[in-house]
Order: sequence, then structure tokens, then C-alpha cells
Amino acid sequence: MPDESDATDRQLSDDEFRPALARLAAGVLFRDGGGRVLLVKPTYKRGWDLPGGYVEPGEAPKRAAAREVAEELGLEVAVGRLLVVDWAPHPAEGDKLLFIFDGGTLDHALLAGAELQASEIGEVRFVADGELSALLPDRLVRRVRSALTAPADAYLEHGEAATD
Repeated sequence: MPDESDATDRQLSDDEFRPALARLAAGVLFRDGGGRVLLVKPTYKRGWDLPGGYVEPGEAPKRAAAREVAEELGLEVAVGRLLVVDWAPHPAEGDKLLFIFDGGTLDHALLAGAELQASEIGEVRFVADGELSALLPDRLVRRVRSALTAPADAYLEHGEAATD
């Protein structure tokens, strides 16, 4: 952080000041009674993902996670504690800051009664840890596995514990 003792009355011009403009996304990690992870298969992109999505302007990441679960799965659930936050810039999409919150255990009967938003989600299923690598990009596998094993809030970079 800048040292306040170095502050001057001069304002930085727009050309001099370039704040980070990271995209924010928030997801929820749900597990079933056997510890398997809930994945969703979006209709608008290839592959599988956690329930969640982008944070809207002025919206808190935890609130965005709950909103996305309600939109995608039709479930109103209490989103739990932050499991991980991952600084994961993407070559095509720029800077990203990704949050995963704990969704706790999700009952199969509750999920069976969920109303999927057909325009966004084509399929949902619980998968074992050993299946994650076949369904998710490597960076998301690392993020999910960190979320599953993190003893407390964890800061990551590209899905791995950050080092100095």
C-alpha cells in the first residue's frame, strides 16, 4: 500500500492511475452425504462447473453466490463461509478474482425437486473427487480440491496456495 507520508496534493491523471479491474465470480460448493461434489453443466459453454456465476456491479460475492444458486437451480439456500478466494487471471478474459463458498450438504431429494433454469443449466450431478479431473479444467480442479481441504479461508493464485 502507498505510504500516506508520501501523499501530495497533486491528483493522479487518468493516464497515471490504473486500478485493477478484475472480474469477480462466486460459486458454491455443495456435497452430498457421501462427500461427492455437485457440478452443473451449463448450456451456454462446454464442460461442467460449480453452481455460481459473475458478481454484478455493487453486489457482494456471497450474495451473488446465493442469487446464482437460486437462478440456476431454483433453490433458496443459506450460503456458508468462504472456503477459498482465487486470483486467476485468464488470457482471454483478463484479471479474475474467484470466490467459493460452502453450501454444506445438499439432500438428493431437495436437488431432485429443484427447478433448473433450462436456458442456463442442462444437467446436474454429484461426482466423486476422482472424477473431477475428467470433467473440469485443471485450474478449477485445483480450486475445488483446495476448497475441499482448506482448514480455513484460503487465498489461492491459479488454484494453488500462494507463496511469497
